[in-house]
Amino acid sequence: MFQYGYLIESLVSVLLLMTILYCVRLNKQIRLLKADEQSLRATIAELITATEIAERAIGGLKATMREGEQTLGERIKRTEALAADLGQQLNAGEQLLTRLVRITEAGRPDATPAAPAVPRAQALAAAAQALAERQMARLKMAGEGNGLAA
Repeated sequence: MFQYGYLIESLVSVLLLMTILYCVRLNKQIRLLKADEQSLRATIAELITATEIAERAIGGLKATMREGEQTLGERIKRTEALAADLGQQLNAGEQLLTRLVRITEAGRPDATPAAPAVPRAQALAAAAQALAERQMARLKMAGEGNGLAA
């Protein structure tokens, strides 16, 4: 009987030693997990901070976009109003010019209801040349009549 008791006590001792070794191993793993937990918490805190910064930046961008859209809309409205005003002024100017052309044509003795002819640059230059020649001729005649012959 003595041998059975010794055998059972030896077996319990071995099992106890194995339990202690297993507990030491589990303790190391728990320490590693706790270290990982701390680094994971730090990473989560950084992510939360980055998310908050990004949300504020997005809010600022949205506000800037709304402000730019409003400013652009106002400018477009002013531009459209200015374009409409300029169009009206151009139409009024064209109508005035048409009336003036009709009045000047009606005042001519040889008035024909034809479309107004725009003088060409060469014809205008020739008329100016003829006028200059007539003036020179008049000056010469006036000079000869006064006894100031050259």
